[in-house]
Amino acid sequence: MKNFTQIIFILLVFVANCFAQQEKGIYSEENWLDNWAEFNPNQNDYGEPTKILAGNISENTTLYKKEVYLLLGSVFVTQGATLTIEPGTVILGDYKTKASLNITRGSLLMANGTETDPIVFSSNRSVKRPGDWGGLIVLGNAPINRYGTGSVAMFYPNLSGSDYVHTNYGGDEKLSCSGNISFIRIEYAGNRVSENSYFNGLLLAGVGEQTNLTNIMVSNSEGNGLEVWGGYLKLNKMVSYKSQGIDFKFNYGAQVDMFNSLAVRSPYASNGLGSKCMVVKSYDKKQEFDFSKDHTTVKAQNLTFLNTSENLANDIKMNLIQEAVFIGADATLNMNKSVISGFNPAVILDENISINQENLEKIGFNAMLFNNCNGNIFVEYNSNNEDLENWYGNSAFYNVYSKSDNHETFIDAQNTRKPDFRLRINKIIASNEVDSDLLMD
Repeated sequence: MKNFTQIIFILLVFVANCFAQQEKGIYSEENWLDNWAEFNPNQNDYGEPTKILAGNISENTTLYKKEVYLLLGSVFVTQGATLTIEPGTVILGDYKTKASLNITRGSLLMANGTETDPIVFSSNRSVKRPGDWGGLIVLGNAPINRYGTGSVAMFYPNLSGSDYVHTNYGGDEKLSCSGNISFIRIEYAGNRVSENSYFNGLLLAGVGEQTNLTNIMVSNSEGNGLEVWGGYLKLNKMVSYKSQGIDFKFNYGAQVDMFNSLAVRSPYASNGLGSKCMVVKSYDKKQEFDFSKDHTTVKAQNLTFLNTSENLANDIKMNLIQEAVFIGADATLNMNKSVISGFNPAVILDENISINQENLEKIGFNAMLFNNCNGNIFVEYNSNNEDLENWYGNSAFYNVYSKSDNHETFIDAQNTRKPDFRLRINKIIASNEVDSDLLMD
């Protein structure tokens, strides 16, 4: 391995210099979480419902800010209808019926909140808990890498026979549009469906690249925060806060560009299935994977993954903290200018990934800050990561290793009302004058 790494590193020096000049982690001149994001949603009183949403929505419908809507059971937007939601509208998912909102193939969700008037999906309980209701599911016609099309019918154990057609996703329309979704919050979703299956806060399945997705926050989900199955998407300013499942999961041939996004984990919030910030996989079962179709490919830039543990060593000992990023076989991840802080370790590669040039060129980490992690990059079930350290630790990649507490690393990670997770040391670690002792040699 050392022979090919020496050759490749020479070619990467120029690229590394380009990365070195840019900031790491989430960025902006101002804190872009202000006003629309909410880190204490249980303190909000959204009022009593004034309207009910139930059954299928098969014609164009608008939800208005002046009303508070109660979502009852599995609601499907069907037959190419458009559901428009005004800025500031509140939709409460019913706890007893495990409500969910489902946008079927060919239909549109136009949910355009604003920074000062976000759209809110939450629980109808007075004391809210993760998993109070189902979540938001958007199904599209874009390609997936499974044989045929996919189905989300497993989420609805009591689904009527006539509604099964509404659960299918996937097709051949890469450029398809499922709507515009911006400045929305999804709170206390992720209801448990079976022993090892949960709703996600937001599931995007076979969604095409003309769909606009920006400024979306999922908080306190019992399942995964955001999950993407297939499709072609650009995701900007995504937030997953204290999800008990995986924050961001990509599978079934998803082709995703993800920018300027944040995942904040608590060591005390987990559904027991292994909680991580990001999982990138091409399949769950290899026999379902059509190798003639695209592998999952994720390009991630300016992400911040933060674990809020106050005693990292003790929480690791108690098995409360896992890796931040897991990469499956036959999947590609290129992660740049991002921060991974406080995990055990930072990254794990699937045990079926052989450590060779071909595979490592599919898994890139450039201009990263690995802060306060119990190790950096490992292969699953293998504690010897010398080859990986030699590869990703070379200065050509400009990855940085540090050991700093959160209050020293981030601008204000302690302010729970309006936290700001931009780095205090962005200007320092992104400059060419960084102390060489900080580099992962």
